[in-house]
Amino acid sequence: MYQAKPPNNALAALLIAAATAFIAATTLLAKALGSDALGPALHPLQISHGRFLFAFIGIATAASILRPKLTRPNWRLHIARTSFGWAGVTLMFASVAYIPLADATAISFLNPVFAMILAIPLLGESVGRIRWFAAALAFAGALILLRPTPESFQPAALLALGAAMIMGMELIFIKKLSQRENPFQILLFNNAMGVIIASVAVIAFWQPPTAAQWGLLIAVGLCMSVAQAFFVNGMARAEASFVAPFSYGTLIFATLYDNLFYRVVPDAVTLIGAGIIIAGALLLAFREARLRKPMPPRPTTSV
Repeated sequence: MYQAKPPNNALAALLIAAATAFIAATTLLAKALGSDALGPALHPLQISHGRFLFAFIGIATAASILRPKLTRPNWRLHIARTSFGWAGVTLMFASVAYIPLADATAISFLNPVFAMILAIPLLGESVGRIRWFAAALAFAGALILLRPTPESFQPAALLALGAAMIMGMELIFIKKLSQRENPFQILLFNNAMGVIIASVAVIAFWQPPTAAQWGLLIAVGLCMSVAQAFFVNGMARAEASFVAPFSYGTLIFATLYDNLFYRVVPDAVTLIGAGIIIAGALLLAFREARLRKPMPPRPTTSV
């Protein structure tokens, strides 16, 4: 058993905000690796391989120093979680090579919505009208971002939508694992198994990276391991409903990075669609947080 961290909302907000900066950085680096800016474009499977390989090296190094207590893992849940996580990350990396980071990031915020829908058959959860409304609101925002007209439709946006759906499935298994194992162990096994899956999948698509591409692949993995460490520690210090707004800082950093490095300025469609998705996702987060809170005991009266 591990001891829960003492509540600290200010530190939690800072940690989550830092995590979003690193998460956005991984998609920026993946975008560069998926283009021919530093050599022949790398396949998304090779980029996700680098993400898991070097993230595992970073987390394993931390484990060798911190020596956390490990318990018997639930291999079935770990395999399922890692498989969906690897597939979702790969699709996300594929999408950012073709569409703006802000669009792909905003669409990825649908993953808790998909997790809510999938929890109905998989976890036996019931969904009320408010949560269905939140889901419909988020999907409306995604529809706007997909730009479903012959002139503006972006097929690559469907890759980001697929990534959100798959990562929603991953959230189901993360929820199950978090009730059984400590966060550090979950991260360690996730990245270790991710290396195995990604190494097999990349064989047919491997190509020798340039020196600059090797540097970015290392950076992708290390950025993700740092982001995961910040995120897990932030979530451990505050309620999910409190940290939820800060987790959407990823969109701010993605937009900033896209503008600094690719001179991409978000248009009105991006701003409106992203705003609607975030509104729906936040409503869902706050509603679920309220549903999890135990009801106060009713006062008794003497007769």
